[in-house]
Amino acid sequence: MKILITGATGYIGRRLAYELINDGADLRIFVRNSAKLDRKILSSCETVEGSTFNPDSLREALNGVHTAYYLIHSMGKSGDFEDMDKQSAELFRKECIIAGVKKIIYLGGLGETESASKHLRSRMETGDTLAAEHHKIQTIIFRAGVIIGSGSVSFEIIRNICQKLPAMVTPKWVDTKTEPIGVEDVLRYLKSAGLRTFQPSSGKVVIDIGAEVLSFKEMLEKGAETMGLKRRVFKVPILSPKMSSYWLIVFTPVNFGVAKALVEGLSSETVKLNGNAEKLFPDIVPESYEASFRRAIEDIHNRQVISSWCDSSNGKACDLPFVHDISHAVFKDRYVKEIGKSDPKDVFRNIMTIGGKNGWGAYDVLWRLRGFLDKLVGGYGISRGRRDDSDLRIGDSLDFWKVADLVPEKRLLLSAQMKLPGTAWLEFQLIDGYLIQTAFFYPKGLLGRLYWYTMLPFHKLIFRRMIRELVTDTQT
Repeated sequence: MKILITGATGYIGRRLAYELINDGADLRIFVRNSAKLDRKILSSCETVEGSTFNPDSLREALNGVHTAYYLIHSMGKSGDFEDMDKQSAELFRKECIIAGVKKIIYLGGLGETESASKHLRSRMETGDTLAAEHHKIQTIIFRAGVIIGSGSVSFEIIRNICQKLPAMVTPKWVDTKTEPIGVEDVLRYLKSAGLRTFQPSSGKVVIDIGAEVLSFKEMLEKGAETMGLKRRVFKVPILSPKMSSYWLIVFTPVNFGVAKALVEGLSSETVKLNGNAEKLFPDIVPESYEASFRRAIEDIHNRQVISSWCDSSNGKACDLPFVHDISHAVFKDRYVKEIGKSDPKDVFRNIMTIGGKNGWGAYDVLWRLRGFLDKLVGGYGISRGRRDDSDLRIGDSLDFWKVADLVPEKRLLLSAQMKLPGTAWLEFQLIDGYLIQTAFFYPKGLLGRLYWYTMLPFHKLIFRRMIRELVTDTQT
């Protein structure tokens, strides 16, 4: 039984791929950019590159498939994301039917359509679109609320708020009820649905999943308690959704677009509306919120963060272009350092650990200041950190950068995701005993050129010391 996963570079899709690989499933991955996949996934299953908007690549991906997981949705701020989500789901459904796929499995969101936010409503409509011809193909729709796991956006928001604020002033939506569930339980449901047979063999099955009903305030309090912290929450009626979004971007890793979508989603209840999970999966008993939160903390401490909320290929916030043609850059600022007796492997290991809690090797206060300014204008800042303290892979977030290319012991290319009047890259190369560090910039108009010349003195201050530290650390 061949299984297809779409969205395998996303938060849930990547973890599900690992689960099915470990179970020995006959798995195929459909992805826009296979370079973002881990080596284990690439070596363990088939991979087809393409888009759900391209019928030809869809047909190749769906050939011979029995069960197809559709794990795609938008969290970007593009105004037409609802139409694009619908078009993608509609084409996917049609091609599944033509290919003879027996079952589509989708993960959407909990809640009532009438009161749902724009993003949540789009996820519901995506499920309806996939199931529009359920008499021809069985469609299993799981609906989940807040997902708790290492690297999930909800968990990271709660963890950061609790760690940074001993007392929290919050808006009234903290009393809104939701039904959180651990990511491990979500994977158990998804995997089980792919392996079992539902009767009849056609039709639409909606399965609401969750562990317990809690308010966001209770999740904050229980999360803090799980980390051994005492936190107090004070509600005020004056924080609008927009103000709340700005409040979140200051203290959490998310940018304004993601924060706004999440705050809008918290304005309405997201609790289970049916008991199908208990009826159809009596063997699965979701663990408590505290247990899921504790497991997520342990994964971070044990460096087992398999996926992160910004791994997705969907939307400008997280995507990587297929071609990183830095040769088109107008401005270049290059620094070269002979590594001498240092082992190139050690130098590259230093390069692989930059950013996040490890810092940038030179004038970290200036990096933090640049990150704070980026946050103020709706960017990510440097609070997003990194998935792992010592390991990077293509597609990983690295503060306000994204790993665009990685050749072990030879090259690391970072693509800038801070708010800029242009496009920027930062490249590290090891060539013939030299470390070459280059900042590339493609300006947008006059403002972009003014920005480059304004930042150039800071580059020279920071990058000269940075390249020296990257080599020197290996000689101590």
